[in-house]
Amino acid sequence: MTAPPLPRTVRCPACGGPSLYAPENRFRPFCGERCKLHDLGAWASESFRVEVQEDDGADAAPPSSAQ
Repeated sequence: MTAPPLPRTVRCPACGGPSLYAPENRFRPFCGERCKLHDLGAWASESFRVEVQEDDGADAAPPSSAQ
């Protein structure tokens, strides 16, 4: 019989501190509720954004002519 794997410790994405990455930590990957809510607030206030490049149509195929 093999022993269960040891829980992993990762860096909290919000504060950079240690965070237990295991089912026992209901806030994972964050270290606690405060960091999780801080991150959620940043998304809600649109502090985090995914950059989008406008499509100028240069990559689109030319329209086919129907005859």
